[in-house]
Amino acid sequence: MAYSPSQLAALSRLFSATVFREMATKGRSGTFARLIGETGLVDGGFSGRTVGEAFDAAFLRLRRAGGRDEYVYRSALTHNVLLGKHSLNTAAMLTEFRAGACKADVVILNGTATVYEIKSDRDSLARLENQIRQYRRVFGKVYVIAGEGHVREVLEATPAEVGVLSLVRWDRISTVREAIETLDAVCPVTIFDSLRTAEACLILTALGSDPPDVPNTELYGALRAEFEGLDPAAVHCEMVSTLKRTRNLAPLNALVDRLPASLQPAALSIQVRRSHHERLVKAVSTPFEEALNWG
Repeated sequence: MAYSPSQLAALSRLFSATVFREMATKGRSGTFARLIGETGLVDGGFSGRTVGEAFDAAFLRLRRAGGRDEYVYRSALTHNVLLGKHSLNTAAMLTEFRAGACKADVVILNGTATVYEIKSDRDSLARLENQIRQYRRVFGKVYVIAGEGHVREVLEATPAEVGVLSLVRWDRISTVREAIETLDAVCPVTIFDSLRTAEACLILTALGSDPPDVPNTELYGALRAEFEGLDPAAVHCEMVSTLKRTRNLAPLNALVDRLPASLQPAALSIQVRRSHHERLVKAVSTPFEEALNWG
């Protein structure tokens, strides 16, 4: 079935932070009810019983070629890499993580820090060269995961050390070129600029130096100066170790297990209070017919 641009937009927005947070804070989402009406899901014969089943049905439509947006790619990385090869107990995932002048789409921390830049068939490659340059200053491995229409151009536009992945069919990731870890390109100061102050202090301590004993107003500049003289590979190693602790996703295991597969990537990237988890699960379990009257 072909979907109109407005229907594809509605399908995509169902997985937005707005809908997710509304369900978590209110136990219902008027935005969900409105968007469901715009997707054509009901008219298309959807007969599921719950809100969770409606999300899964919407995702099945969204991930078909022509409708795949960034969330579809992030879902593939979540299920195939983070939860497929690792687990929330052994690895961490960051989204929209600052790297120089850019924000990384997805970063997975395990033995190293691996960044995944998403370039769907809808995206332009105009910013890719600068993004790769910035990412190599922070992450040990860099991958571009691209729509099949972009793969050849991405291969030609990126250095041999940069890995290239392709999202084929619906959610299968194909490796076109493996990434090579290049810690010699890492810049300790650029890493520092990506961190919270407390994380920078932890890294400095792990490397055998005490954080500067200066007033809070001078701490940022003093820490930054300390990072300038550090070994790049050592800083990268401690960054991975520190962020796996400070950005740990293991507490979300129980929530993820109770959500439909289509919403699991959202649960790992959209922050909601732990006290709202039960409300979110209840909203997802709401009978679909009842949810159509949310408002």
